[in-house]
Amino acid sequence: MPSYSIGQAARLLGVSSETVRRWADGGKLAMERDGAGKRVIEGTALARFARERGAGLHAVPEDDVSTSVRNSFVGIVTGVKVDDVAAQVEVQSGPHRLVSLVTREAVEELGLDVGVTVTARVKSTSVHIDLP
Repeated sequence: MPSYSIGQAARLLGVSSETVRRWADGGKLAMERDGAGKRVIEGTALARFARERGAGLHAVPEDDVSTSVRNSFVGIVTGVKVDDVAAQVEVQSGPHRLVSLVTREAVEELGLDVGVTVTARVKSTSVHIDLP
């Protein structure tokens, strides 16, 4: 099972190394020492922590519509580019940047503009996973 340094864990969680240290020192994230005495986080513990933390970061509002889409990201619109027919909407959800191509009509009907809180839903038939 892989283990991760504090810096690697910080990059994966989208926070600073100091935040990871505070979580470990506060008992929120389990850390161990490797053979060289360096603090490391075991892979399954980091995955469990990321899942628990992620559930709170991208929570769907309680008054939201019922949907079969399981990948929902609450975020803020950071950019809207509109042309005659189509529009590009950029959303920042925690450390994640999502870009959606929608119709101009949809942007106008929904009142999408920079600063508006939205829920981006992703449903895909193909998801690619790469190893670093």
